[in-house]
Amino acid sequence: MVTIPEYYEGKNVLITGATGFMGKVLLEKLLRSCPGVKAAYVLVRQKSGQCPQARVADMINCKLFDRLRDEQPDFAKKIVAVTSDLTLPELDLSKEDQDILADCINIVFHCAATIRFNEPLKDAMQLNVLATQKMVALAHRMKHLEVFLHVSTAYANCDRTLIEEVVYPPPVDYKKLIASLEWMDDKLVLAMTPALIGKRPNTYTYTKAMAEYLVQQECGNLNVAIIRPSIVGASWKEPFPGWIDNFNGPSGIFIAAGKGILRTMRASNNAVADLVPVDVVINTTLAAAWHSGSQRHTRPKSILVYNCTTGGINPFHWGEVEYHVISTFKRNPLEQAIRRPNVNLTTNHLINQYWIAVSHKAPAFLYDLCLRMTGREPRMMKTITRLHKAMMVLEYFTSHSWVWNTDNVTMLMNQMDADDKRTFNFDVRQLNWAEYMENYCMGTKKYVLNETESGLPAARKHLNKLRNIRYTFNTVLVVFIWRVFIARSQMARNIWYFVVSLCFKFLSYFRASSTMKY
Repeated sequence: MVTIPEYYEGKNVLITGATGFMGKVLLEKLLRSCPGVKAAYVLVRQKSGQCPQARVADMINCKLFDRLRDEQPDFAKKIVAVTSDLTLPELDLSKEDQDILADCINIVFHCAATIRFNEPLKDAMQLNVLATQKMVALAHRMKHLEVFLHVSTAYANCDRTLIEEVVYPPPVDYKKLIASLEWMDDKLVLAMTPALIGKRPNTYTYTKAMAEYLVQQECGNLNVAIIRPSIVGASWKEPFPGWIDNFNGPSGIFIAAGKGILRTMRASNNAVADLVPVDVVINTTLAAAWHSGSQRHTRPKSILVYNCTTGGINPFHWGEVEYHVISTFKRNPLEQAIRRPNVNLTTNHLINQYWIAVSHKAPAFLYDLCLRMTGREPRMMKTITRLHKAMMVLEYFTSHSWVWNTDNVTMLMNQMDADDKRTFNFDVRQLNWAEYMENYCMGTKKYVLNETESGLPAARKHLNKLRNIRYTFNTVLVVFIWRVFIARSQMARNIWYFVVSLCFKFLSYFRASSTMKY
């Protein structure tokens, strides 16, 4: 077999979702590690008055592409921005662009999707299912297509405990559902959604499962592979450790914890946190396309599915995530933190609601009250409301564990030679979680919040100030309780003196026993 860079040499690649988090990393890695690739066509829609070409130009100016820019200064010449909107008929491609793509594309990476978990079903179907259907139809027109790679999610079948590397049939015929949604109004669809998604927690996982089945049913003679990543996090190694550019998923939760805003969360300490670094997902994706493409004449026609997860190979738990996030942000605090980082994880709904009221809503109300009194715009309650919505979406995934079969990922790794294993490393057995989590947290500080290391001394000083304020508050609270309750009640004073004398006797006994040993 040819090596991975050799396989991509002279190939024209089409990428959807290239302006998204994973799409950017895929584009950067493809151009940097496969310098022989001929061109990368990216489908981009017009947004906020910016044409696709301008959006791509802005994208490649970010820090993610610095390493590629140093190694290949002219890399931008290989990127071809194509005006497209996946929600419109024929992907909103001009006749000329359709003909160009049909004539030259060798590999398709379909990464585009909505990642909003609570998207209305109609919108989720439009972006995750119908867009995929249009991409498969376009792929059938491509004369030199070798591989169609569809990026799904490991949680597409989260209604199962054991998830194999196969495509599962959905509970509803996708064609009938598509036809029904055309005439249903939004209220009716909203009322029907819980019954349709069944045991799945949201429309995202439901529509991603449906998209997988659609690909299987409509691919015909296309050479198809499906990648299922779990919770995609910051980069592990490439292009540099800790790169992240958004608040999505766990990143926003980590930042809220570091700022001291998040104090409680409904999660199981023992549940597996199936985080997977974005560069691991991209390396698996590029390797999967290489494997399917280079063996397209000899391998079985069945679709290869890759569960790109970490829990079964190198498990990491939510309790450990909480420990490493808090300890990192105590050593390297975020600027202008509201409180010292501290998060309580609980599976009990009532306890969680209690701490939300005491540690989230009450301080937020008081903070906004102070802002109003000083003539400023209140904002903390809005922040807390957004945070609670994000936490509710994640609760299902932080409270459950799954078992994913990863035999195809292991097989893929075994097919690669030593150089490819180094260049396109996705062996998560080598992943040191403590180091990764520190880099992840520091990545949110550097690349999402744009905070520099020069601000760390001031941030540490501010955190110490918050600690002193907390100690002072606790002392005042104890004195207040004493004055109001204990000092006015003979029974309370008796109990208090009894507890104090008991503690004193215990300390005296401990001191005496320690002296006798010597």
